[in-house]
Amino acid sequence: MNFVNLFMILVVLAGAGFLIARNLKKKQDEKVEEEVQVDDKTYTLEKMTAFVKKRLDEITKINLYDIGLSEEELKRRKNKKYELKKALKGCTYGDVNDKKYVKQLIYDLLLKEYEVSEINISTAIPFDIPSLLTAQDKFDIILYMYKQEFGYEALTEIIKKYDLAQLKYVAGEAKPTYVITEEEISSIFEKEAFVLTFEDKLNVVVQRIYQHYKGYSAIDEIRDMNIDGISGGVSGLPESFLSQVAQIDGDYLEQIVEHKVPRACDSIWIMFQGKSIRLAFLSFGTEAELKRVCQNIYKYNNPGQLSDTNGYKINEMKDGSRVVVVRPSMSETWAFFVRKFDVKRATLEQIVRFPGKEEAIDLLKYLVKGARIISLTGEQGCRKNNNAYGNDRKYIRNNEPSYYRNSI
Repeated sequence: MNFVNLFMILVVLAGAGFLIARNLKKKQDEKVEEEVQVDDKTYTLEKMTAFVKKRLDEITKINLYDIGLSEEELKRRKNKKYELKKALKGCTYGDVNDKKYVKQLIYDLLLKEYEVSEINISTAIPFDIPSLLTAQDKFDIILYMYKQEFGYEALTEIIKKYDLAQLKYVAGEAKPTYVITEEEISSIFEKEAFVLTFEDKLNVVVQRIYQHYKGYSAIDEIRDMNIDGISGGVSGLPESFLSQVAQIDGDYLEQIVEHKVPRACDSIWIMFQGKSIRLAFLSFGTEAELKRVCQNIYKYNNPGQLSDTNGYKINEMKDGSRVVVVRPSMSETWAFFVRKFDVKRATLEQIVRFPGKEEAIDLLKYLVKGARIISLTGEQGCRKNNNAYGNDRKYIRNNEPSYYRNSI
């Protein structure tokens, strides 16, 4: 009887050991992501964005100790997991290197796991049918192609080549304004007549997915360019006001639906060589997206929480840009201002351009060296601080909330 019991115990232990070994082997070999179910909508931007979010979440949260890895493989996977977590956090602070890392990973996921190909990529963005491309699609393609040649000077080259930084009249405006319109972007796209490779198309799709996942929405690539600054939510009407008016005026509601009424989430401005230029062809789409950008863009070095009681934050980004964020109820809408300071270009010869500037520059230099009291005044973006940088900084004193920031 004892022999039978012993035999049964051994059989049970052997069976349990077999099941444990098979389970470990299965966990080690199994793919984290289930097989993608392909249908007509699989390769839309929304589906691919959802896939990327889920896949990266699984990569960063998987317990490596449960899948029976060797010591060397475990160490390698732990380093990769740590590097990805660090990059996902750093890219939201404006770190371009972390951004490149995350975008490359998204590229590999779409190409190798999601099986994006030349045939189905046009489901996301209709590259082969220009008439179906939106203004943002066209701009993304233009900026991407110029960036391959000019790097972070791409936007500057586009504006200079097509003379976009000029006063112009637009429909519904009584005075000329600095604005880049949808028609101008369409005209540029037609003139350039780009021939995109599959790699180019996939990179454009990757950027679009990244900017709605970890980036700064429609301004993500523009913020990285060598311009004076960018802001959003600073003009137009908030949704709360629009909803109140719509309850009273039905005609106004129709105008809102047709996007004839300027909304705060449609407000994107760049500061280019001292000129504030509105990008009328770009939009955050919804107030929720503008709010997401505002909540993320100021977070570098943990400056504290932006709340209803503390309705503004002044901080800097990873690249040294100054960022100011405001929110209701301190302001009417969520809004942000990003100023980028290019010290290499902040010479007096580049800032002061009027005839006879040589005498004015010499006078200003001698006044500063003579320790005279000088006030530099002017509107936002007229390069007051850059003017100060054009002289010897040891003679300059600034009275500001924090180093090299303007008060609000």
